[in-house]
Amino acid sequence: MLDAKFDAILRRYLPFISPADAIDEETSLRDYGLDSMATVELISDLEAEYGIRFVDDLLSLETFATPGRIWASISLMTAPAE
Repeated sequence: MLDAKFDAILRRYLPFISPADAIDEETSLRDYGLDSMATVELISDLEAEYGIRFVDDLLSLETFATPGRIWASISLMTAPAE
């Protein structure tokens, strides 16, 4: 489940999405205008907001293809250690 904070951050980097368009887990971020420069800025904002660091293995086009994939990565990094 995507949270409102994540949705708001993501929308800043999607120039081709209207406020009325829903963002779900399978939304193609490339189709809505997420390019490589915006991805770098998005990573920075997400790291600052969630207190995380995207490790090299997660810095791929696959990770940033859809909101669901990004959110899954964030969830793994913010999950409490067992």
